[in-house]
This record gives sequence, C-alpha cells and structure tokens, in this order.
Amino acid sequence: MTDDPELTRVEGQQCQQQTTGRDMAARYYLSLDTAILLGILFIAIVFRFHKITLPLVDGFSWREISTAMMADNFQQRSWNIFFPEVSWTGPGPSYQGREFQIVSYLTALLYQLFGWHDWFGRAVAAFFGLVTVFSLHRLTALCWDEMHAHAAALAYALMPAAIMIDSSFLPDPAMLALVTLGVWLFVKYWAGGSRWLLPLATLSFSLGVLSKLPGIAAGAVIFYLMVCWILEKKRKQASWVFLSGISSLAVIGAYYIWAIYLGRSYPPFHVAGTGGYIWDDGFWTYVRDRFYFKSLWNTSVLWFYGYPFLVLLAVGLWIPLSRAEDPKQRSLSAIPYVWLTAAIILYLAAAGEITSNVWNFHIFHVPIAMFCGHGALLLARLGSKTVLTPAVVLRSIFIVAIALAWSTLPLVRTMKKPIAMNGKLLGEELARLAQPGDLVVAIAPEVGDPVAIYYSRARGWVFPPGGGDAEWSKFVADDATAIAQLEELRAQGADLFGVAKNATDKEGRLFVEHHDGVVDYLDRNATKLADLNNLLIYRITRP
Repeated sequence: MTDDPELTRVEGQQCQQQTTGRDMAARYYLSLDTAILLGILFIAIVFRFHKITLPLVDGFSWREISTAMMADNFQQRSWNIFFPEVSWTGPGPSYQGREFQIVSYLTALLYQLFGWHDWFGRAVAAFFGLVTVFSLHRLTALCWDEMHAHAAALAYALMPAAIMIDSSFLPDPAMLALVTLGVWLFVKYWAGGSRWLLPLATLSFSLGVLSKLPGIAAGAVIFYLMVCWILEKKRKQASWVFLSGISSLAVIGAYYIWAIYLGRSYPPFHVAGTGGYIWDDGFWTYVRDRFYFKSLWNTSVLWFYGYPFLVLLAVGLWIPLSRAEDPKQRSLSAIPYVWLTAAIILYLAAAGEITSNVWNFHIFHVPIAMFCGHGALLLARLGSKTVLTPAVVLRSIFIVAIALAWSTLPLVRTMKKPIAMNGKLLGEELARLAQPGDLVVAIAPEVGDPVAIYYSRARGWVFPPGGGDAEWSKFVADDATAIAQLEELRAQGADLFGVAKNATDKEGRLFVEHHDGVVDYLDRNATKLADLNNLLIYRITRP
C-alpha cells in the first residue's frame, strides 16, 4: 500500500488496461466461435437444400408420400391436426394412427399461402435440421467445450444419414430438432440457468416426442440429471423436474392412446410403427436373427455413414475425454454416453422396426455426431496441446476431405437416386387422363408405394389393396384372386387402373409377368388409355 497518488494512478491505468485486454480477447474468441458456428450452419444449409426441389422419388419415397398426403388432406379436407389422413385407401375418410403431424401441418400451411409444391415438405424438414445443428452445438459446448461443439456440429452437418433424413419429407427431423433443443435447454437450466428454461425445455421435448416416439430415448438425459440432483440432496429442484416429466409423459401418452384408437377405428385400420418389436417377434427370434446386426452394418456402411464416419465414431468412443475436476462438469460430460446408451436400448427392443424403417436411426445421430467430432479432434491433434498449429490444421482439412469424398458425397448421391421416378410419371399420366372426382388404382415400381396416387392428385388405392394386417408389398398368388380384388375396387368406385411396367413386389415378381392374366382381363373388360414404354393405364367400366 502506498499514499503516493501518482503511483496509485499508474497502477489503476495498468489494471484498467489489463481488464480491457481481457475483455477484447474474450470478445475476439466469442466472435471467432460465433463465426465458426455460422460457417457450420452455412455448410449444413448447402447440403440440406441442395436439390431441395427433388420430387418424392428417392429411397424414402414410400414414407415421404404418406406424410405428403396428410399435408394435402389437412389443406384440402380438414385442418384438424388430430385426424391425419392418407389418400391411398379409397375415397375415405382414411384416418390413420400416426405421430403428431408437425411437419405435415406446417407444410399444409405453406400450401395454403403459396400453392402446392411437392418440395415444401423437404424445406420444412431441412429447417428443423438446422435447428438440430445449432442445438447440438450448444449442447456439446455445455457437455465438453467449444472446440468439441464445432467438431460435433460439423460432423452432423456432413453426416450422410443426417443430410438425407433432414432433407426428406419425414417427421423425424422435427423429432430430433425439438428433443435436442429441449435437452439443451434443460441442461442449461441444470447448469444454473433461468428457471424459465424448465417449462420451455419441457414443451420442446414433449413436442419432439409427439413428432416421433423414438425421441423418448433422449429423455434419459433429463432423468440422469434429475438423479444427479437427488444425489446432491437438491430435492426441490429434482421435484420440479419430476413433475415436469410426469406432465410431459401424460400428454405424450394421451396423444398416442388417441392415435391407436383412431387407427383402429377407421379403414384401413392402420397404426404406424406397429410390429417388429421384441415383444411381437419374441426374444429368441431376435437372438436367432442376431438383433438384425447384419442389416444394421449394411445400412451403416452402404447408406448412412460410410467407413470414415465409422472410424471417427470408433476413435471417439474408444478414447474418452480427460476426467474433469469439477463434479458438475463430470456429470455434464457423461451426457453423450447416456443418450447413446438409451438409444442402444431402444434399438435392442425395436430392431426389427428400426432396420425396416431406417429413418428411425435419427435419434442416434446427436451422440454419434458428438463422438465423431471427438474422434476427429483426437486424430487432428495427435498429442498437440493446441489446435492452431499448421500440422493440426492440415490434418483437420484432410479428415474433412476424406469424409466428404468417401462418405458424404457418394452416399447422399446413392440415397437420393430417383428410384420411384416411373411411379411419379405414372401418377402424372393418370392426372392427365383423369376426370374430376375420379378414383385411381395404381401400382408403382415398388409395390405398395403410393407415389403414383400422390402425383395423380386424386384419391384411390394401392394394389394389392393394403392396410391393417393386409400384405400390400407382394402380389397375390394367382390371377383369379387379383381379378376379384380389382372387381371389388371397381364396385367401390375405382375409375382408372395404372401400373408401371417395372412394378415389382418384394419377392422380385414383375406384375406384367406374374399377372399377365390380369392384363389380358383388362384388355377385354376395360378401355386402354395409355400403353407407353414404362406404364399401362386403363379406364375401368363400372358394373
């Protein structure tokens, strides 16, 4: 201490300069982190909005078309979101037990405002994908650090599976975006944020699970942090979380009870996502099928991730982060492991359903991206203490280039192949030939896919007729049964019958070969309107 006023003034100036320097450095790093996040979001936009106007004819066509039909029916028939309806089981009503229709409803609103465009659903899904990128980044920053947040968000932005699902007309992008946003808000609340974050987190997470039930797996993170509070004797905070969780589960349970009731009360008596679970097929059936690991591996390598992302995932899982000294940070750093463990348990219980409808893997993609990001940082650093050295930068560029060249670009191109294009062309030809109010019967290249009905802009039936317990992805055994089915549809009001000449059922049988007797019957008893290289269309005479 000194009484010299000049010395006191000089010390004050030095202290002020040091404080100003620290503030400038903090602002610099804040700006740098923000710039990196914006750059990653831009990369995500490029990949998710590339070919956003592609018709719904890619590898996910079947499921996308059902979602698109529900959007059509909201806009054209009823805005009641609790009555989702498809158009491939006749004149209707064709209500089905489905998840809460956030994506299709938002798309219907866009139709109402701007007119019908089949790619609007993809755009809505892509927007939710960007929400996931942002929420994943902020969640990883809380769990680990900003550098890992950048790496995880970039891994998600470039992951082929995430790109494909986020740019498809499916409910899954909304599910992952909303549950990730909800988990991030809750983790922020748990780490000391405002109490208002809890109801916001509960709302977002609930909407996410309503959008698609597999999102419930992310709730393991919230349950885990609640248990951490209980162990810390913070029973008041844990009680509020428990009450929020109970209210969320009550709303979710009530909606899905309603969906099951709706699906079982109206033709075609279809509840989406039923079947293929371990309690349906039996535990020993799952064991005999090795929990569908072969299908899982083929999907991972050939479609969803490719070897580069699988290597990054393996490295990130094999070498954990250094143990944090702060107990709270140690609890936060375990969140990716909790989420991944819950998703694995979900897979073990529903492997048949998940591997049959591979977009259900989307719930895995948040922890997978986090571990891929961690693996990429480990390989880029290779023992370096800083990421700013030229060697680390060059290794990072090399890792990204390998991921792009060997995974992202080729696998996304594969998944977006227009495999159902003949079905779209069939639908457009039906639309050209149909009269107002006509009902159509259509067989797309993949039997059971309603793509031709969707692009006919009419209502009608897939063939063979599907719904409920009926098998609609393979042809019946003989022509007589098929003709009887066709006559029944004609009696119900079917006007046009169309088939893609490459229509093949799941047993590999071509319609024009397996049911050549049906074609002969139509030649004798209906009016042929079109016989092109890729399709046949008849006008059916009503009895």
